[in-house]
Amino acid sequence: MNLIQLFDLSFAGRANETALEYSDRGGHPRTATFGELDRDSSRLARLLQQRGFAAGDRLCVHLANCVEMVHLYVACLKLGVIFVPINVLYKEREVRHIVSDAAPRAVIAEGALPGGGETWKSIELAADAAAQSGERVYTPLEGDAPAAIVYTSGTTGPSKGAILTHNNFAANALNLITCWRIGAADRLLMPLPLFHVHGLGNALHCWLIAGFRMRLLERFEHRKARQEFLDFRPSLFFGVPAMYVRLLELPGEAAREIGGFARLFVSGSAPLPPQVLEEFEGRFGSRILERYGMTETLMNMSNPYEGERRAGTVGFPLPGVSARIRNQDGSPAADGETGELHLKGPNVFPGYWRRPEATEAAFSEGYFRTGDLASRSADGYYTLHGRRSDLIISGGFNIYPREIEEFLLEQPEVKEAVVVGAPDRVRGEVPVAYIVSAADFDPAVLEGRCRAVLASFKVPRAFVRVDELPRTALGKIQKHLLPPSSTD
Repeated sequence: MNLIQLFDLSFAGRANETALEYSDRGGHPRTATFGELDRDSSRLARLLQQRGFAAGDRLCVHLANCVEMVHLYVACLKLGVIFVPINVLYKEREVRHIVSDAAPRAVIAEGALPGGGETWKSIELAADAAAQSGERVYTPLEGDAPAAIVYTSGTTGPSKGAILTHNNFAANALNLITCWRIGAADRLLMPLPLFHVHGLGNALHCWLIAGFRMRLLERFEHRKARQEFLDFRPSLFFGVPAMYVRLLELPGEAAREIGGFARLFVSGSAPLPPQVLEEFEGRFGSRILERYGMTETLMNMSNPYEGERRAGTVGFPLPGVSARIRNQDGSPAADGETGELHLKGPNVFPGYWRRPEATEAAFSEGYFRTGDLASRSADGYYTLHGRRSDLIISGGFNIYPREIEEFLLEQPEVKEAVVVGAPDRVRGEVPVAYIVSAADFDPAVLEGRCRAVLASFKVPRAFVRVDELPRTALGKIQKHLLPPSSTD
């Protein structure tokens, strides 16, 4: 079974029900039924077919959230065309790399883009598609057919394209629908970008399979958050930690009202500080559910919907997902020990686009080597400790930055914190903390507090004040873009 056959639960089964709320190009509110989405995506599929697209071709799409992006994605699925979203925040060099690597038949954008290949303007494409027949285009596809190529963030080198199949997306969505009790009666407020797997893999697929109503926002705007929540009154919200930090700024009365009608808040794409989870529960009366996923695997683990949502953890492996933790020598890590997390399951991608060597290196005994450091508690909860590449080895001791970051975030002067390794002639490298302050702070005072609770080798050798931390569109901190520091 392919994704379109699953989407027909809504396209055919709920054709006359309102599916989507969105704003048009003029900023006017619009709605679309599931039947209209099916028809309009079929019109676009026919236009792409007329312009030479066939199964296996790639289509790069450089658009912010809009109804046209939904139409394009579904049209690609109907033709067997591989959808390649491009982060709209990427600069010329990053866009050129993706377009060159994916070798698409065309690129769709608001205007001209660098990188070669033919570029079509989305507004013209939509106008041309309107003249096409809305009758369904059917291309026989197996579940293992590629649906999308989503490029990794590329923080450690050129980004690689992760091939995601119909089966990958289907297994992921069906797991979330089951484990989070998602149904047609739900309402999702959706500010996550559709060029990322958090929005594309989770929100869009759950929506079109379960058949609930979704309000699609172009982006998250914290100044409008109160209005959007109180107007739409969603039961579901998928966000990233930075969004929840902003939601904590809402007045107490609004927070309590929102918590009264929203049954599930989910956080992912970056670690959620435990103190944010606790403060959010105190203000909204709802405990955020933290889960864990990757571009290459979609969702792997989740705290339980029913049961303890344990702060600082990502819960248990989802149905069908097998997990193991390995030490550096490849031996199994005992409960409580930190090692590299390996995963396998129907959610795991088959490999990287045109990167056979990288694909081979990414797997071990059928398991995908995530590069994430993790530990498992005796009762089965998994905790992430950062990327393997983030591990700081100082004088032979392993230092996991997240442990230090979480302690710093407990300090009243600290709004945000990230810890990285800095070169050191004697110890190899030492930890350095970058701080976005909530108030003036004395580095000596912070150092003293760290020394009172952390081993001496874990204490940051410098506390660097910065105005903001460099982040990706989904809130992940880009440590390689932090300014250089001195530990003298």
